[in-house]
Amino acid sequence: MIRDICKDQAFLAQKAEPATPDDSWIAADLLETLEHHKEGCVGLAANMIGINKRIIAFDNQGSYMVMFNPEILKKSGPYHAEEGCLSLSGIRPSKRWTSIKVRWQNEAFQERRKTFTGFTAQIIQHEIDHCEGIII
Repeated sequence: MIRDICKDQAFLAQKAEPATPDDSWIAADLLETLEHHKEGCVGLAANMIGINKRIIAFDNQGSYMVMFNPEILKKSGPYHAEEGCLSLSGIRPSKRWTSIKVRWQNEAFQERRKTFTGFTAQIIQHEIDHCEGIII
């Protein structure tokens, strides 16, 4: 189901609750909503569609990927970026990392770890900030 984009900053500032296997339907809604906004969006967090769960979906070099309960374990290569967001107006400055190692659970709730770099790493960092209630 394509969901409306949440713009309520008080809601977006809340730290997301951990996702459980019962939340798999949220991932499906995230993917449908992301696909709907593909012309101007490369990633979404569940709170951006009004659901306070730790789930993100993003464009991983041409194919969509979902992460349940993602967290950054390691980061290197700091740089400054400017980012837009469907939930917030305008372009905002942010500090990002060129390389990040992430731990998450896949759709079967199996733990995964991987290092991401470049623009994909930037997208993941932006969406994890949403999970942490960080508004850039």
